[in-house]
Amino acid sequence: MTATCPAHAPADHPKIPSEKVGVLVANLGTPDATDYWSMRRYLGEFLSDKRVIDYSAWLWQPLLQLVILSKRPFTSGAAYKSIWNEAANESPLMTITKAQTAALKTEMAQRYGDDVMVDFCMRYGNPSTESKVRAMVDAGCTKILFFPLYPQYAGATSATANDQFFRALMKEKWQPIARVVPPYFDDPAYIDALAQSVEKAYASADKKPDILVCSYHGVPERYLREGDPYHCQCQKTTRLLKERLGWDDALIKTTFQSKFGPEEWLKPYTVEEVARLAESGKKNIAVCAPAFSADCIETLEEINEEIKESFEHAGGEHFTYIPCLNDDPAHIAALSGVIAQNLRGWLDE
Repeated sequence: MTATCPAHAPADHPKIPSEKVGVLVANLGTPDATDYWSMRRYLGEFLSDKRVIDYSAWLWQPLLQLVILSKRPFTSGAAYKSIWNEAANESPLMTITKAQTAALKTEMAQRYGDDVMVDFCMRYGNPSTESKVRAMVDAGCTKILFFPLYPQYAGATSATANDQFFRALMKEKWQPIARVVPPYFDDPAYIDALAQSVEKAYASADKKPDILVCSYHGVPERYLREGDPYHCQCQKTTRLLKERLGWDDALIKTTFQSKFGPEEWLKPYTVEEVARLAESGKKNIAVCAPAFSADCIETLEEINEEIKESFEHAGGEHFTYIPCLNDDPAHIAALSGVIAQNLRGWLDE
């Protein structure tokens, strides 16, 4: 980083870093460890977010603080421990996000040289959005492109990540110019990367799956009625994937997972649907998670353990989990293309 005095400034003027553009990618977040207090801090921040749980605080917070956070850190901690990257002492989501960021840094350096700074943040936990915005401003980023790594928009994912980014900007004396990357659920390169992952998994499967289940993270059904486009964007992702693969409707299905609380959520529920498929004679299935840019607790533990168990208990025989796109070159190329498109006017190759 080169810091110089502005032109025509007095000699004692503070030096200012050379201007650059920041690309800040954001993911959901991860606990720092699997112990009770680390899990409680993480879950407390996550479940206190009004974008995630929008019940009145007077009703929700006593239940959260006195009941849920006294028990859930133990069960969630055990779930995280079953997938924890012991070598790096971090969650798989953290490991993968670091790898994605490193790959994107390489791509951006090849496209733009030293004019772009790439980093990542988490909506919940560490590294915080605020700390990374501060670091980018200190490094001379006068423009920041904020990129929530969610292909489909939802208030509980994309919007809350954006909220936190805007809160961080509110604390800056000299705010950088900001842009937010829109959802990329219908981006051709993203769909092609998904299709390639399915084709590879099918080609290497011991037995060809009867059907592909596209399992998306669920949200309350009420959110759809209130205008959240998530359900529609998930359905379109599945349709575009089906068309890219050249499949019939009967070979692919959209479902939703991770139901929480008493409300009705988007249906069909993955855990119930895989059991129904097994009972109806679909003994060999594959499951992918197109809403997740990186494997995490909801894929490695929920899909590959809980949902798989539901399928097998109902008579299913072969369960193939297709990993998220993670740092696969096709995925990095797709994300790089989305970034380049949103940097137009700021930087041109």
